[in-house]
Amino acid sequence: MARSIGDGEVEMAPIVNQGARPGVITRLIIFILVLTGSALVFVLFQDRLGEEFLLGILGVLAMIGVGYLFASAIGFIQIAPRSTGDELSRAFIDSMGEGLVVTDAKGRILYANRAYAELTGAASATDVKTVEALLSDNPEAAPVIERVAAGLRDGKPGDGEFRLSRPIRPGAGTGARWYRALARVFKVPGYRRPLSAWLLTDISDERAEQERFFLDLQKAIDHLDHAPAGFFAADADGRITYLNATLAEWLGVDLANFVPGALSLSDIVAGDGMALIQAVKAEPGTVRNSVIDLDLSTVRGEVLPVRFMHRVTATREGQRGPTRTIVLNRTLGEDASADLRASEVRFTRFFNSTPMAIASVDHDGRILRTNAPFLSLFACVVDRDAVDRRVRLDTVMHERDREAFALALEKAKQHQADIPPIDTVLPGNEERHVRFYVNAVADAGSGSDVEEAAIVYAVDTTEQKALEAQMAQSQKMQAVGQLAGGIAHDFNNVLTAIIMASDLLLANHRPSDPSFPDIMNIKQNANRAASLVRQLLAFSRRQTLRPEVLNLTDVLADIRMLLSRLMGNDITLAIEHGRDLWPVKADIGQFEQVIVNLAVNARDAMPDGGQLTVRTRNVPTSECAQYPYRELQPADYVMVEVADTGTGIPPETLKKIFEPFFTTKEVGKGTGLGLSMVYGIVKQTGGFIFCDSEVGKGTTFRIFLPRHLPSAQTEEGKSAGAEQAKEPRQTTRDLSGSARVLLVEDEDAVRMGNVRALTSRGYEVHEASSGTEALEIFKALDGKVDIVVSDVVMPEMDGPTLLAELRKIRPDVKFIFVSGYAEDAFAKNLPSDAKFGFLPKPFSLKQLATTVKEMLEEDS
Repeated sequence: MARSIGDGEVEMAPIVNQGARPGVITRLIIFILVLTGSALVFVLFQDRLGEEFLLGILGVLAMIGVGYLFASAIGFIQIAPRSTGDELSRAFIDSMGEGLVVTDAKGRILYANRAYAELTGAASATDVKTVEALLSDNPEAAPVIERVAAGLRDGKPGDGEFRLSRPIRPGAGTGARWYRALARVFKVPGYRRPLSAWLLTDISDERAEQERFFLDLQKAIDHLDHAPAGFFAADADGRITYLNATLAEWLGVDLANFVPGALSLSDIVAGDGMALIQAVKAEPGTVRNSVIDLDLSTVRGEVLPVRFMHRVTATREGQRGPTRTIVLNRTLGEDASADLRASEVRFTRFFNSTPMAIASVDHDGRILRTNAPFLSLFACVVDRDAVDRRVRLDTVMHERDREAFALALEKAKQHQADIPPIDTVLPGNEERHVRFYVNAVADAGSGSDVEEAAIVYAVDTTEQKALEAQMAQSQKMQAVGQLAGGIAHDFNNVLTAIIMASDLLLANHRPSDPSFPDIMNIKQNANRAASLVRQLLAFSRRQTLRPEVLNLTDVLADIRMLLSRLMGNDITLAIEHGRDLWPVKADIGQFEQVIVNLAVNARDAMPDGGQLTVRTRNVPTSECAQYPYRELQPADYVMVEVADTGTGIPPETLKKIFEPFFTTKEVGKGTGLGLSMVYGIVKQTGGFIFCDSEVGKGTTFRIFLPRHLPSAQTEEGKSAGAEQAKEPRQTTRDLSGSARVLLVEDEDAVRMGNVRALTSRGYEVHEASSGTEALEIFKALDGKVDIVVSDVVMPEMDGPTLLAELRKIRPDVKFIFVSGYAEDAFAKNLPSDAKFGFLPKPFSLKQLATTVKEMLEEDS
């Protein structure tokens, strides 16, 4: 079954080779017979046939010849092999050690190499059977073969391994053998349907090698499992991927149910031990070993003191890699007596130098030992004599938290690992907050000579609690402030549209018109609504302020008469002016509203009469520390005190007075926005406001406004002069114009009103509903725009971004921002050299025309 290929080599010939092109020989024989028959007809009947018929016969023969040449060219008819590629492929396949059989769509064998014949025991071509015919009836191989065959019928490759108790080839022995079957479909030119190729391999030797390797691995694992030290492996995220039996026994983990990655390192490390582990870091691409003493937490919640021989790896990029750790149980070792005294000296030094207060207690909770910070923190309750007398530790806690400490101590005596901390205050001083951590002593079991039952750590959290309360209040105020600001912004757009429409209607109606009073009523109510919006913006600290330099002595003198009328006859008003008050910078209207609001609240707190005192004084930086207010930053301030002799505010209520919608008044007599609005105005001005109150004695509000340092060349002085200069001109100015205006507003109603207002004044108006559209219009006009009037808050591109983009095209473009928010809310995001005007919402037709006119005339 072999053939010689030269130089003494022998090539294994395939046992079956039906790979010739189907039907080629048959078609060639038919073609030869047709040519021969045609020639005989021509010779026998040439005398009887006419000339025209002979010419037809010759034409047919010529066409047949051309067809033959064409068929030869495309390979339909082959005289000799076109290349040696097929021979090389067959030579390679015939030399394979794996058995290969190729079948057509009907299951007929087209090709089978010699290895397949030897593997299946076929002596001749007639003995060769397909894989399915050989093994489909074998219960050991049938499941795999049928699955692969089903996949082939769907055009999908497949593979599988199976074990037979006897070899496939008869007489090849009696031992069990392992086989691997691979199959796939492929297409061959000339065959309408794809063919199937099966590769059958005996992998018994490979399986035997795997079995030997597995047994060796099992022995190694068995040695590691029963080592006298614990061992575990963890991935980069701290998930434990391997745990030996020794460590599992120490921790109480059932290895039978252990799933790699289900248990994290943080689950077995007690206390703050993870911080020690995470502190061990290797350099990129290196390995680092470290020894760590810490405690582990068992499944039963007990503490196990251990020593880690910890190996950490890092990738070349510096990322943490997997870790390998040997664990030594410190409870099983012997104490080393060498250098014991030196160790005690070092421990004492560390023990007393730590900033954390530490104490050990016995089973009854009595103090046994403390460090120096403990005595310093609890000096008002515990001293050295108290420690010598072994007083109970819970005497330094508030009575309401002593039960929690007793429960924590009980858990410590039971060697529980995770004991929740205890937050408490000092007895008699609820302003001092302390957090206690109770930890179990590992070797303090029943019958042990160790006296300590637990180690207690204490941390002063007074500052932390104050910051948490301040942060919570700030976040609450900020969240509600954002909501109020958003509502006010949208409401301002509605009011602007109403006021603009009213102005347009009033321009077309005379006072004698019956509709004139109704239109005026609409405008007046819109203005009243605008004042409510200003209150919301004041609370959210986004209102438009017009700050100016003020002397509070003059301001309070001006509103004295108003305050007297508000107080009535039963309340005495006293205003005490400080000497040489520093100037402050604030919006006079908003500041007057703050004082009036505080005075009204004081009046309501004195139903039976009393005294209201408003006093002012300078507070230099050196005196700021005298006031018990943590938020007050050291600086020069002018303080305004508003004190009453009313009923006072309870402590639980005092914490909420600045919260929005909080009020102690009856339903219908208060909105709860008054003090929150006061808070917003003061904070937006850059100041601070605090409240001190005592039930039955009265309440005092203290407002600290930063001192203003005047300068002759400040921008504030220039703007104030500009404001004063333009006041007398507003009544006589001609507000018409012919300039080209680009109006940008995303609210359709507001934009339409502004367009009509400016168009009626003679301006050429180009409108855009967004910053992106405005930029396109500006480019389409080649930058020939005299002024741009734009809203600040818009989708896609806001007003400040639009100004920045327009300045790239035309640096000297004139720009007016329109917004319901304060100018400072967006001006800080603009370049320092940007020049722009500002028009607060809501505004009237006249205010819009005036602002545009003034901006056009500026620097012209």
